[in-house]
Amino acid sequence: MCSHQSSSPSVDGNAPHIVAAHPEQGWNLLCNGAIVFDDSGELHPDGSVIPPRRAFAGQLAVAA
Repeated sequence: MCSHQSSSPSVDGNAPHIVAAHPEQGWNLLCNGAIVFDDSGELHPDGSVIPPRRAFAGQLAVAA
């Protein structure tokens, strides 16, 4: 496991990178041990959770 503390991108480009990709299951494992889900949620090695960022129905585009 690397020494990155957060899965958020940093200015210096030293952000955690994917070490195991599982697109068929909807998640990726980052080098810092965090699991990032396709719905934008995250599960960190310390058990902390970042909930998914979901758009409200009124914000979604509708095809005509």
